Amino acid sequence: RWIKFEEKVEDGGERWSAPHVTALLLHSLFELRMCLQKGTVLLDLDAHSFKEIIDEALSAQPAERPELKDRLAALLLRQPRHHAATSPLRTLAELGLYPCTGGHRAGPNPQKSKKLPQPRAELSEMPLKEQLKNKFKKKLPPGAEVASVLVGEVDFLEKPFIAFIRLKEVVALGALTEIALPSRFLFILLGPQAKAKAYHEIGRAMATLLTDELFQRVAQQAEQREDLIAGIDEFLEELTVLPPGKWDPGVRIPPPKCLPAPHKRYPGGKAPRASGENAVTAEDRSGAGHLHFSDELERTGRLFGGLLRDIRRKAPWYWSDFSDALHIQCLSAVLYIYLATVTNAITFGGMLGDATDNMQGVLESFLGTAFAGSIFCLFAGQPLTILSSTGPMLVFERLLFSFSEDYSLDYLEFRLWIGLWVAFFGLVLVATEASYLVQYFTRFTEEGFCALISLIFIYDSMKKMVSLADTYPINWQYRSEDVTLYHCICNLSSPALPATSTLLQHLEPSLSSPSASSPLNVLSLQCPEAVTPARLSRTQCLDQGGHLLGASCHYVPDVTLMSFLLFGGTFLCSTMLKRFKTSRYFPTMFRKLVSDFSIILAILIFCAIDAVLGLETPKLLVPSELKPTNPARGWIISPFGANPWWVCLLSVVPAVLVTILIFMDQQITAVILNRREYKLQKGAGFHLDLFCVSLLMIVTSVMGLPWYVSATVISLAHMESLKKESTTSAPGEQPKFLGIREQRLTGLVVFILTGVSVFMAPILKYIPMPVLYGVFLHMGVAALNSIQFTERVRLLLMPAKHQPDLIYLRHVPLRRVHLFTFIQVLCLAMLWVLKSTIAAIIFPLMV
Repeated sequence: RWIKFEEKVEDGGERWSAPHVTALLLHSLFELRMCLQKGTVLLDLDAHSFKEIIDEALSAQPAERPELKDRLAALLLRQPRHHAATSPLRTLAELGLYPCTGGHRAGPNPQKSKKLPQPRAELSEMPLKEQLKNKFKKKLPPGAEVASVLVGEVDFLEKPFIAFIRLKEVVALGALTEIALPSRFLFILLGPQAKAKAYHEIGRAMATLLTDELFQRVAQQAEQREDLIAGIDEFLEELTVLPPGKWDPGVRIPPPKCLPAPHKRYPGGKAPRASGENAVTAEDRSGAGHLHFSDELERTGRLFGGLLRDIRRKAPWYWSDFSDALHIQCLSAVLYIYLATVTNAITFGGMLGDATDNMQGVLESFLGTAFAGSIFCLFAGQPLTILSSTGPMLVFERLLFSFSEDYSLDYLEFRLWIGLWVAFFGLVLVATEASYLVQYFTRFTEEGFCALISLIFIYDSMKKMVSLADTYPINWQYRSEDVTLYHCICNLSSPALPATSTLLQHLEPSLSSPSASSPLNVLSLQCPEAVTPARLSRTQCLDQGGHLLGASCHYVPDVTLMSFLLFGGTFLCSTMLKRFKTSRYFPTMFRKLVSDFSIILAILIFCAIDAVLGLETPKLLVPSELKPTNPARGWIISPFGANPWWVCLLSVVPAVLVTILIFMDQQITAVILNRREYKLQKGAGFHLDLFCVSLLMIVTSVMGLPWYVSATVISLAHMESLKKESTTSAPGEQPKFLGIREQRLTGLVVFILTGVSVFMAPILKYIPMPVLYGVFLHMGVAALNSIQFTERVRLLLMPAKHQPDLIYLRHVPLRRVHLFTFIQVLCLAMLWVLKSTIAAIIFPLMV
């Protein structure tokens, strides 16, 4: 049988072979061509049953004797024996009841039927129960049809009987086919004995032609016999012949991972596309023209013209943005991005608190992320974008706070005016359709920006893990001889602590000295063993008002080592589970489900390992109270009163810099997310996105919350978690990438969960931070591997003979590719040095 590739019944007739590329004999194609020239060809036959088809085919050959026609009709109308997987119990029950027979298959690849122990019944016009229950039908796309190729040898014919039939309308032919699908094409070849192998090869040639997309179009549109022969001639022109002595015909060629686009095979490279055809090939994905914008970036010449066009484009899709999220894949995306967003909010909130004296802290980061992200997901043009604080924003906040402290200005009021000016400038950019400039962003710019952000994620996750060694140091110079030097004691010598009275209750009543009320004297007398300082636990010691003394009091063994194991384990486990979809184990649906929930499974696995081992690894700490981090500030920032009047005018200067920063950061990320290879169907919204970010600047500035802009790596991770692939891929065919599940609900739920995380602190406290750092590492590596830059960096380290067959290497000299990559690496290194200095605020401009 053929779906896209050939499958054969293995010896024994119990299983299908692995799909493989058909290797044809060249002579069989010429013989097939001759068969179509001399045989019966019926095009647009109006028949509604297999019996009518056979009668018409036999009637078209008047030279045949009537008794031969009757025998041929009786033979062709017999019930075929399809190869189908049987249960082990049925196989054992039938073992030994019948002699071994060759498998007979009616369909694209039948084999010669051997003599059966008993005659078969006449062909049923209704589908059999086995056909209706055949699970193989799930692998076929909607609207699939079946073509039957029937070949064999008989002892009563002197010359072959040949018929090629195309029905006017598709017809279900009962039990003729393995699966109950309608048929349009039939090919019949019956001939005299002694030529079974030749007939078999001609049948394979016809089946291969009928699975070729170009010949299918020819066969469907042919008006006469010559059109079919011309289609075979075109097939022969593209045929590749292997010399017989240079390869083994018994070797099965595995299907390629990527097939050439069918339209490239047509003269001129153009072909009519079927409705709904949406395949992306290797060459399409690797081509230079990766940017594709229709009218999103065309200037209208009117104020807010681009914004209004974005709204009109996105409005028809608005309700489907919620209904399209009703899929289990969206649940895994929500959990994955939620944990990444929470970790990011805690990280940037902590750094903001350090940089601004807690004027903005972790709680403000949580609330700002929840509010800004939710509003953006509800109204933005590209709701798959995830908003977050960014490194350049953090640098600006630190510089602004230092400037305010040096000149005795109120930081939050000064920041409010900057935010208002930034919002004004952003609205001006929206009104003048400045977003059209992003069409001039090249692959060089996008890849440099994406690579830098990805490397920052990787570097920061590693840096966080290394910093654990400072909090939980590793005893590198431990020697067993010095074990007596490691000690920790409970010092209860603090005078007159109320808690010491509880210690006195445990003393013997027969204290002989009136000075026993002194804690020092109490401990020097006859104390029960249970209450000596050496026997008190850490909690008991602190409850008694004591304090711990000794070098090993704050040492927790194995925490750093365990943290690195959790960190590396989470990264490796999530990566392997993500790739599990392409493995050979378990059914396809199970593999896809595991791959969709790979990050969540990895987190659960290593959280369980951490809980079982019981080590005090650092955990996720979430604020549990809704009050400002710094009690000196409120939730609403007044624009007047604390600073001189001229500060509102002075704010214009830093506001211009922040506007450029936000515009570049937002729009570069938007360009990356709206690449053609993601196959987005609902369009982009560059002007609408910038409009939403500008309005959010007003609200976050008034409430003293952090400023937010698109986060490249987390947004890419969001897109990756929502990829759609075909579920009806044929055996041997790689699942086709269908696009992204475009909707608003996952992002909205993520940000709502981020806001209510304050109330989920008792649950979230069980998640180790090293596990979340491992997730960050996975996100950075996944984003880095998604760009061509990484592929070209690998080429620098490969000898030419070991380099993969990449499409751009066929057309561009290798030295030019290496030069382009080297310049990118050099610019990336300069950006890395820049972002590590105080000038990091202008790094998007340098990109």
